Amino acid sequence: MRRLFNKEEGFTLIEMSLVLFIISALLLLFIPNLSSNKESAASTGNQAFQTVLQSQVEMYVMDNGSGEFSFADMEREGYLTPAQLEDTKNYTINDKGIVVKNAE
Repeated sequence: MRRLFNKEEGFTLIEMSLVLFIISALLLLFIPNLSSNKESAASTGNQAFQTVLQSQVEMYVMDNGSGEFSFADMEREGYLTPAQLEDTKNYTINDKGIVVKNAE
């Protein structure tokens, strides 16, 4: 009867330490990859916005000529939405009509 009560089941300290070590190693491998994916997604989003903006500039030039204009002019004419106009703060249009991201 004593043997039945004396038999303890569970994990040993070595087994628990091994599991914690494996989890820590996996975290060290995956966390840097997650942060680089976030930066990559932001960069891709910025490039996509710049491409859309360039297309809208080209449409504006085709319809209105290549004189001087600003993003505010484009918004007044309906080529940009107010939200897009808000996002153009980091961009300018050079003398050739190309959208350029400002240096930060």
